[in-house]
Formats: sequence, C-alpha cells, structure tokens
Amino acid sequence: MYLFAILMRSGIFAEGRFLGKVLDEWIGDSQEFVHTKLPHLIMLIVIAVILTRIISMITRRIVQIAERKSNRPGRNSQVKTFASVLKTTLNGIVWGLTALQVLEVIGVNLGPLLASAGIAGVAIGLAAQTIVKDMLNGMLIIMEDQFNVGDVVRLAGLTGTVETMTLRRTEIRDGDGTLYVVPNSQITTVANLSRDFSVATVNVSVDFSAGPDKVIPLLTKIAMDIRNDDAFKKVFLADPQVLGVDSIVGSQVVYPVIFKTLATQQYGPIREFRRRVRLALEQNGMLPGDPNRVFREFTPEGQPQLGAGQQEDGRTPAHGNEPAAKVDPTTIKPHETNPFTGE
Repeated sequence: MYLFAILMRSGIFAEGRFLGKVLDEWIGDSQEFVHTKLPHLIMLIVIAVILTRIISMITRRIVQIAERKSNRPGRNSQVKTFASVLKTTLNGIVWGLTALQVLEVIGVNLGPLLASAGIAGVAIGLAAQTIVKDMLNGMLIIMEDQFNVGDVVRLAGLTGTVETMTLRRTEIRDGDGTLYVVPNSQITTVANLSRDFSVATVNVSVDFSAGPDKVIPLLTKIAMDIRNDDAFKKVFLADPQVLGVDSIVGSQVVYPVIFKTLATQQYGPIREFRRRVRLALEQNGMLPGDPNRVFREFTPEGQPQLGAGQQEDGRTPAHGNEPAAKVDPTTIKPHETNPFTGE
C-alpha cells in the first residue's frame, strides 16, 4: 500500500505537477465526501428502507383486518388489490424523493429537472384529471366498503347488480340484462339495496264494507303463517307488522303490512302473501277496495248502503223516486259492458 502511494507521488503525479495537483484535489474531495456527504446518503437510504418496511406492515395489516371482519372472497380480493396499489404508490413516492435527495447531495443541479417535471406534470394532470378522479374515488369506495361485487345497488341513476369493480370503473347489470359501465368519478351517492337487511311494505286494499276489526286479524294471521312457513322462515329477521288503516279513498281502505327479511330475499314472501290475501278475501266474502266506488251511508244494522238511485247491479231504476235497495256489496253482480258498442 505504501509502495503504491510512493509510486503515485512520483513521475507525472509528483507533488507540484499538473496531475499531482489534480490528484491532491481528488483526495481532498474524497475526504470531504466521506466526512460529510456519505453519512447523509447512508441516512437517506436507511430512512427510505424504514419507510418501505412501515408501508409494507400497514398494507399487510389492512388485509388482515379485512379478512378477519369479512369472509366474502370478493371483498378480500378487493382489499388485497387496494393494498397492493397503495403499497406500490407509496413506495414509488418514497424512493422517488430519496433519489432526488441523493442527486442533490452528490451535487447534481435539480433546477432544470424539476422545471421539466413540473411542466410535464401539469400537462399530464390536465389530460388525465378524470382518470385520477376515477381512481381516487375507486380507492375510497373499496376502502370504505360502500359496495361489493354481487351487491344490488343504485348509483348514478342506475339500478342493478355489481358485476365488476376496478379502481377506475364499476360495471352493473340491470334486470333486463343491460350492462352499464359507470366511471367511479360519477358515483356521488350510493344506494346499497343488499346490505344487511331489506324492508318491504305491501299495501293491501280492502273494500270499505269490511270492518278493520276483521281485516287486521286476518292479515296478521296470513303474515304470521308465512313467517312460520318452512319455505320462508329462514329469510325473516322479524315478525311482519300490520300497521292498521293507512288511508281511505272511495271504498278503498289501505292496510300496510311490513316485512323485514334478509337482504334481497323479500320478494318470495311478498308474492306468497299476496296470493294468500287474494284467496282469503274470497273465502271471507270481502271485496278489494275501489277508489271510484263510494258508499254514502250506513243502515241501522251497520251495513253500507248504495247511494240513492242505484240498484244491485248498479243501474238506475225505471222510476227515480223508488227507494234505493239495501244490499250487501259483496253480493252485487258485475255488469258487463262492451267498450266498443256501449251495450
């Protein structure tokens, strides 16, 4: 080593000669680099490595929490995708800033580079701002678990089942098979129709002649029979509720019945309830309500009476002064009229 140093300081590298002076400056610069800049570079790289480890730990923790709180494969896949994108983006930012700091330490002028990057960034930002909005909103949708693949949702004025989700777009298919592609930046309000449970209200219309004290127990019995039916009992989350009389229009009395079921499982019980109501009304001699049929008064026995000037079949009698017949409205025979001839 000493022999190499002696040889380097002889000949053209001798002290005082041109190359000797250059060698002296190199040695001085090396000493300054090792003394001041090298520790700075080592510290920058160590900090970058530590931040990378922290980012990896955070993203891994996000995936673990999602797997523990949800056993849905689609949700877990989305969280893993989000965590991977987040990890890659944050690592890129960390190492990009570290590279700029390293270049500054070793003496590279960053002014022209930063100016060029700024101009390019503005141009790219103006051209791709919609894509950036799509991806940012997509990340928030996934992170906040607003909806998942398979959910029935209403977003951007469209209703359907979510088939595909990415950071940029959401694809939903409606009931007639139409596939809609919605950019995530257009999703401002989300209505998730399949989250946790569904509540459906069936408005049963019964004729005014049927007393509420008879109708309400009848509807309650029908609803509870469906609630306890083996075909539907697993989808109910609570007993059906008959709220009573909601409105009266003409001879129509409306009784709302509420069903609380598992998400998107309310349609089967509702159809069966309507079928049984139809049969029960017939068996109990009750008519469905009609907002265009009006009863004017009650007889002393409590039976509704048709307005003056009407017969059982609803036609005007030959002599207008004859008293109106007292009839049970459930026994009125329908009067058929040809809409083309009026006969």
